[in-house]
Amino acid sequence: MSRRSISRQPEPAEASVNGAVFRPTPGPPLAELGFDDDYRSYHMTAAEQRDTDRRLEFWDGDTETALEVREGGATIYHERPSHRLAQLVERIAQFRGQSIDCYGTVDLEFPAGAGHRKRILQPDQCIYLYPGHADLAGPSAKVGEDPYPDVVMEVDYSTDVRRHKLKLYEAWGFPEVWVDVPEQSRRRKLHGIAIYLREGSAFSPAPASRALPGWQATEIHMALNERRLSERTVQVLERIGSLLGERDGTRPDDDPMIRSLQQQAKAAELERRATFVRSLLASRGIAVAANFPLDQPSFAEADVEAVAHITLNCTSQEDFVARLRQRRMS
Repeated sequence: MSRRSISRQPEPAEASVNGAVFRPTPGPPLAELGFDDDYRSYHMTAAEQRDTDRRLEFWDGDTETALEVREGGATIYHERPSHRLAQLVERIAQFRGQSIDCYGTVDLEFPAGAGHRKRILQPDQCIYLYPGHADLAGPSAKVGEDPYPDVVMEVDYSTDVRRHKLKLYEAWGFPEVWVDVPEQSRRRKLHGIAIYLREGSAFSPAPASRALPGWQATEIHMALNERRLSERTVQVLERIGSLLGERDGTRPDDDPMIRSLQQQAKAAELERRATFVRSLLASRGIAVAANFPLDQPSFAEADVEAVAHITLNCTSQEDFVARLRQRRMS
C-alpha cells in the first residue's frame, strides 16, 4: 500500500475524546512494550516502510523496527471475525438508515514530532459511524489530524495485544477498542470479546459498546462466531440500528437498499391484490383490462376490505373505478 512521506511536525494537539480533553502521546519505547516471541521483528527503514505492502502489526520509527505476527496471522480463524464484523455493521447501518464505513487494516499513524519519529499501528478492523465526518487526508489515519475511528478491533488468535498494542491505543487517545479472542484460539481458554472505553486519559473495561449503544460484549462475540446469523442476532442488530437512528433522526427506509426492497415488496403485494380482483371479477362475468386495477392510483391507497367490498358489488370496470374514487373522496 502507498504511504505518505515522513515529515517533522509538532506533537498532536489536545483533542476532545468523548467530551474529555486529552493530549495524545507516542507511548512507551519499543523495549518497554513487551512484544514477545509471538512476533517476528526485523529492521525496516522509513523508505522501505513507505513502499511495503506487507501487513505489519507495528512499525517503530525511532528504532526502524517492524513487527509481524509469527504464527497464525492470516488464518481463517484470525481473519473471519474482522470480516464478519464488517457484515454485522452493514446490517446495523441498514436498520439505522445511514451508512457506516469499515476500513479494515488501515494504517493508524502517530506522526513524527519533537524527540521521536512516526509510529504506525495496523488493527484488524476500524469502524467509522459517520463516513462523511471521516474525511481522511491521505491513505492513513493520522492521530491529531484525522478523526478517530469510533471502534478499533484487534483479533487475538495467536497473540495477546493487551500486553503491548493496547498501551499504544491508550496513549494515542483512541476512544474504544475491542479485543476478540476467537473460539478457535489456541492461546487461552477464556474466549470472548473485551471492550475498552476511554475514561479520561485511560481505558476502562466495559460490558457493552459506547459507540454502538447497548451492544453487549457477549452479543458481539456470539454474532462473530455464528456460521449463520441467528434470529436473536438479527434482533440485536435491529435494536442497535434503531437506537442509532433515533439518535440521528434516520429510519431504515433512508437506506437505498432497504427502500428498494420495501418498494419491491409493496409492488408484489399490489400485484397479488390486483390478481385477486381480476380473478373475482372474471368469475362474476365482468371483463377488465390486463393491467386493471393497477392503472388506478387510488387502488394502492385503498385497504383490503374496501377493495373486496367494491369487487363483490360493482357491475363493471367503470363502476369499480367510480366506487373506488368515491371511497377515496369520502
